[in-house]
Amino acid sequence: MPLPVSPLQLAFIAAGVLLVAAVIVYNWWVLRAARRRLTARRTVPVATAAATAERRVEPTLRAGDALDGARQASTSAHRGLTDDEGPDRFELPQDIIEHEAPPAGESPAADVPAPPAPAARTAGIDAAALNNPDPEIECVVTLQPAHPVGVGALAAGLHARLGKRLRWFGRSAPAASWQALSTDTRGQFVELAACLLLADRNGAASRAQLDTFVRVMNDLAPHLPAAMSVPDVAAEAERAEALDRLCADVDVQVGLTILISAAAGVSGTKLRGVAEAAGFRLGPAGRFEAINDDTGAVECSLQNLRNEPFTADTLRTTAAHGIVLILDVPRVTDPPRAFDHMKLAAKRFAHSLGGEVVDDNRRPLDDAALAAIRGQVDAAVAALRESGIEPGSARALALFGA
Repeated sequence: MPLPVSPLQLAFIAAGVLLVAAVIVYNWWVLRAARRRLTARRTVPVATAAATAERRVEPTLRAGDALDGARQASTSAHRGLTDDEGPDRFELPQDIIEHEAPPAGESPAADVPAPPAPAARTAGIDAAALNNPDPEIECVVTLQPAHPVGVGALAAGLHARLGKRLRWFGRSAPAASWQALSTDTRGQFVELAACLLLADRNGAASRAQLDTFVRVMNDLAPHLPAAMSVPDVAAEAERAEALDRLCADVDVQVGLTILISAAAGVSGTKLRGVAEAAGFRLGPAGRFEAINDDTGAVECSLQNLRNEPFTADTLRTTAAHGIVLILDVPRVTDPPRAFDHMKLAAKRFAHSLGGEVVDDNRRPLDDAALAAIRGQVDAAVAALRESGIEPGSARALALFGA
C-alpha cells in the first residue's frame, strides 16, 4: 500500500520540477544568445576595420557622438587588426605585424571646442589636435579661476605624472583661443583646461589613473581658487576602453623581411654602411630610421631579424642574418607613398647584402605580392580616416604612441 504524500513532499517535488525547467530554459536562452552573437559577428564587414564578438560600434570619432562601448570583444595586449570571416573582410597579409601592447560618457565641458566636422577632419585635424583640447581622445577638466592666474600657480598640475600624456591649455580672455601651456609660458589666464589622454599603445587609461587625475585637479582648484568642471570618471573609464578597442582595430605595422643568403650572414659594419647610404640613421632604440626631410618624422625603420637592438658596438663585432623594414601605418603622413619607398629600399638592401625579400614564412615576395600588400596599406589608411584619425597627425601620434 503506497504511503500518503505529505504537502511538504509535494512542495519539494514541485520545486524540483520548476528548478529543472528553469535550468532548461536558461540553457536554451544562453545558446540562442550565443548563436545570435556569432551570426552578427560573421556578417560584420571588416572593410571598416572593426571585428566584434558582441554588439558592434562603427570605429568613428565624430563631434557630438559618444563612443559606444557596448561590445565586449576580448582584446589582447597587442593592438592590431582582427581577421574575420566573409568575402569583404580586411585581410592581413603575412607581412602585417600586430603591435605589442566609450560607452557613452558625458561630454567634457561644453565650451571646449568640438573636433572638426567629418568633412573637414582630414584637412584640419592636425592643427586642431595640436592647438586645442581634443575631448574625443582626452578626459578634459576645466578650471575657471576667480582671478587671472599664471602658470606658476599650476606647478603641481603641470608636473603631474599620471601614466598617460597630460596637456594644459589656457585662455587669456573668455572668447580667446586656447593656448598650450608649459612651465615657461607667460601671461595670465582666465580659463584653464587639463587634458589626460584616454588611450595609447600601452592601453586605455585606467580607472585609477583617471581617479588620480581628478584628485590632482580637486587639490589644485582651492589654491587658485577656481571653479571646476569634471566629467563622470566611470563614464570616462568606459570611454577609454572603447577608444582603445577602436584604435586596436586600425593599428597596423607592415614589415618586409630581407633574409641574408650567406650562412655567415653579413657583417654589421657592412650593414651599417649600406643602411646609411640608403638614408637610414641608427637611433637610440636600436633601430635604423629613415627620417622624412619635410616633417622630421620617422617614415620607415630597419631592425634586426633576431629582435636584438643594433648598437655601435654590436655592429662592429657581430653579423646579421636578416633585417626587417617596418612601416608604422598610423604614424606616417602618407603610408602608401612610404610603402613604395620601403619596397624599393627592401629590393636595394636585398641586392647589396646578398639576400631576398620574403614574408614571415620565408617565402619570396614577388611584385604581385608586394602590390597586394600595398592594397592592404591603402585599406588600412581608409579605415583610419573613417575612424577620424588622419595618419601621421597629432591625434594619430598620440593614440599610437607609447
